[in-house]
Amino acid sequence: MSGSTADTPARARQRDLFMAFLRIGLLGFGGGPAMIPLVQQEVVKRHAWLDDEEFADILAIANTLPGPIATKMPGYIGYRVGGVAGCINAVLAVILPTILAMIVLLGVFSRYRDVAWIQGMGQGVVPVVMVMMGQLAWDFLNKSQLVLGWLISLTMAAVAGVLIYLLGVHPGWVVGGILAAALLRPVPKQEATS
Repeated sequence: MSGSTADTPARARQRDLFMAFLRIGLLGFGGGPAMIPLVQQEVVKRHAWLDDEEFADILAIANTLPGPIATKMPGYIGYRVGGVAGCINAVLAVILPTILAMIVLLGVFSRYRDVAWIQGMGQGVVPVVMVMMGQLAWDFLNKSQLVLGWLISLTMAAVAGVLIYLLGVHPGWVVGGILAAALLRPVPKQEATS
């Protein structure tokens, strides 16, 4: 073992993973879905661990699986970037702020629950989360139209909206159905060139 204090690439990657998901855990107000734009910002735009298409695929699969998306995505991304240690590292980093905040804030909240500014804190975060989710939806719509075109993208969005909001179908079933349809779709035969 050398006496160098410089980080190895693997150690630096683990530190970057931890810090990226710690930021997400600290700033991800509003639950798992509100964290998705933050995850995209860190892993696609800031660190380039994934491209937009890979991120969209991971998000689609994560939405079809049971459990909170706030741990599924960090777990998989951490594993992909840093192996088993990266998986554990990313999940711990994203849940640690929430665990500590819950312990502290619930103690404070139970003591001062009747104070008006405490009641207004949660309400003030909602519009910010709404804008973040709207931006993510707009980004996905633009990416979808590049691949499928506007007509198919908007039709699929409308059908998904009807299934989820009017008929009460769980979003996981809708995403799973689309994935199954894509997998089962016959591949057109290419003509042989001579």
